[in-house]
Amino acid sequence: MERRLNGQRIGFVGLGNMGSPMARHLQSAGAEMIVWNRGEERRRAAVASGMEVAGGLPELAARVGAGVICLNLTNTEVVQNVMFGDQGLHERLHPEAMIIDFGTTGVLATRRFAETTCWLDAPVSGGQVGAEAATLSIMVGGSEAAFARALPLLETVGKRVTHLGPAGSGQVTKLANQLIVAQTIDAVAQALRLAELAGVDSAAARQAMLGGFADSRILDLHGGRMVRRDFVAGGRAELQLKDVRLICDLAEAVGLDSPTLVNSLARWEELVEGQGLGDLDHSGLFRLYE
Repeated sequence: MERRLNGQRIGFVGLGNMGSPMARHLQSAGAEMIVWNRGEERRRAAVASGMEVAGGLPELAARVGAGVICLNLTNTEVVQNVMFGDQGLHERLHPEAMIIDFGTTGVLATRRFAETTCWLDAPVSGGQVGAEAATLSIMVGGSEAAFARALPLLETVGKRVTHLGPAGSGQVTKLANQLIVAQTIDAVAQALRLAELAGVDSAAARQAMLGGFADSRILDLHGGRMVRRDFVAGGRAELQLKDVRLICDLAEAVGLDSPTLVNSLARWEELVEGQGLGDLDHSGLFRLYE
């Protein structure tokens, strides 16, 4: 990988299935990585790969100084606590530091964060596969100046980087993306189960549909997992439910009436809360139709 980030000190908070490979790509591009993660196992892996682990969030902020701190966290509440809670980044955050939020965070909260901090909302799509391959699609909201400053970093972890407008624009676009994802997973699950119940091999049916008008990345990747019944989590179902709830909040705020979104919410709630299967990969929605 081109070492386009030589000499940069970058903080990274949240070394999950997405955050870990993203941090590695930044390190491979020459950045000095200072990281923090709640779980000890991920911290040990970061040390083994040559990253420095901060003793806490204020220490990370102090060591990064006027540089960039990336967040890849599970939900809006966690972002709020990491940034502004007790022993949060804000306690020693440099006035010129930039925060890049790669997670899916509420739109109103994002706009509020951006009022006091140099903030880019940069949620990603492409899943763990895209994070590992550095081919993520990144949807960015924030000022033109902040986007220009962050672009070399964003292009290190993603393939398609789009600046969509002021703070919150990236999150709006990610929620639109997730509306498509949530309902397409459901449609693929129904289609493959329909084939099985009608006596057609679902693997053969999926192959026949690939390349046709129903072809999609979800039919390819998640459809394959459904056929194999391989639901080891890449993107957890409970996080998909979190995103669908954020979509519903945004739809209500802007006046979008969507019966299919209401049905989608019910499906994800049944999987995660009714069946207790939130730790499955989100392709595990297939379980509802077995």
